[in-house]
Amino acid sequence: MKTQRSVLFCRCAFARVVPDDVKNDVLKHLVQSAEPFDAVGDLCEMSARKDPTLIDLAAQGNLTVVACYPRAVKWLFSAAGAPLPSEGVEVLNMRTEEATTICQRLTSGQCNSPSDASSLSSESAASESSLSGGSA
Repeated sequence: MKTQRSVLFCRCAFARVVPDDVKNDVLKHLVQSAEPFDAVGDLCEMSARKDPTLIDLAAQGNLTVVACYPRAVKWLFSAAGAPLPSEGVEVLNMRTEEATTICQRLTSGQCNSPSDASSLSSESAASESSLSGGSA
C-alpha cells in the first residue's frame, strides 16, 4: 500500500524572497486540487523557534516541501532538531522554478523522482504544519 504524500507549503512571509506571483499561483493550485496540504507562514521562523511540528513532518516520510532551496530547507529542519531523511523528501523551489512547473510536479505525482535536480537526495532538503495559515 502506497503511503499518501504529505505536502508542506511555505508562504515565506518574513524573508519575502519568493516572488509573490509564484507563491500565489502555487497556493491557488493547491487549494483547487483535491490533495490535502499544510501551509505555514514561514519555515525559517518555525526553525528559529524549534517548532516541534517540524519533527513530526520530518518523521512522516513521503513529504514534498514547497518552499525555496533544498539545501536551505534541509538546514532549517536540521537546525530545529528535525533532520530530514535522505529519501522520501522532495523540495520544490519557488525561488527558481516557475509556478506552472511546480504545479505540474504536484499534480503529476512525479515528486520524489530520483532524477530531479531539486530532490533531497541530490541537493539535500525539508517540510510543514497547521501554523499561521493552517491546513487547506
